Amino acid sequence: MLNRGGLVAFPTETVYGLGADATNPTAVRKIFSVKGRPHHHPLIVHLADMAQVEQWADPISPTARLLAERFWPGPLTLIMRRAAGVSDAVTGAQDTVGLRIPAHPIARALLRAFGGGIAAPSANRFGRISPTTAKHVRAELGADVDLVLDGGDCDIGIESTIVDVSGARPAMLRPGRITAADLAEVLAAPLAQAQLQSPRAPGMLAGHYAPRTQLRLVSIEHLPAAAARLRATGKRVAVLASVAVPAATYSIAAPVVAIEFARELYANLRCLDDSGCDVILVEAPPDQPEWAAIRDRLTRAAHAEPSVEP
Repeated sequence: MLNRGGLVAFPTETVYGLGADATNPTAVRKIFSVKGRPHHHPLIVHLADMAQVEQWADPISPTARLLAERFWPGPLTLIMRRAAGVSDAVTGAQDTVGLRIPAHPIARALLRAFGGGIAAPSANRFGRISPTTAKHVRAELGADVDLVLDGGDCDIGIESTIVDVSGARPAMLRPGRITAADLAEVLAAPLAQAQLQSPRAPGMLAGHYAPRTQLRLVSIEHLPAAAARLRATGKRVAVLASVAVPAATYSIAAPVVAIEFARELYANLRCLDDSGCDVILVEAPPDQPEWAAIRDRLTRAAHAEPSVEP
């Protein structure tokens, strides 16, 4: 299917990807069409092993090699200078390319069998909740995807950490399971802050990962009162929280451990979105390093409101 220019959704340890032959611009353009994704938005190219990286990146810096040796296969995307011949369709016409070697056994088997790079953003409509099961993919994309490989639930549940290693100092562009502290430990130095001139990367828009229903982040101490106020105005309220919220029309108990919260986050948001409620209230995550990626996703899902509601 990939060799014929088709679209194949497949599981990774993070979320399901919508894959196409990364060397086939026509196939890559199908990804943008199906997702409704802006064409200047770059894609991540998934590879089977380090031997393939040289076909896509030039040069491969010592920093890139160090991080790849430590974290690949795994949930880390590295932004590197692109090699000659890499398509603008993949890079969004930038001089960099995002590369990852995933850890999921089905993804790895597919990549080995295919023998080349597979461009694969998340297998959902652009800006919406990423899929963590094959059922999510089919529900959202239907017949627009040619084939879905079912690998069960994704283990991590949120997208990969993205690190720009194309400049003088590595910089984190998107948080994920691999934290800034994890990276700094390997590099023996803190990461630089992303700048305006940093390469564009997936998942960096203000509004992203969003349900159809309006989502608001609310601090835990004010959550019951906020739900009660909305209920008093006739709103049906869906809640994701670690505390009981009596005014909720529909509620899901939120895990209190960050790794578990992340694993279930997108599936929980889909359930809340399908509940028929008018607004979704989510308990604001703690301001702690292990919750940084979750806070990033939820802030964007809430359309990057400037502050957490009281």
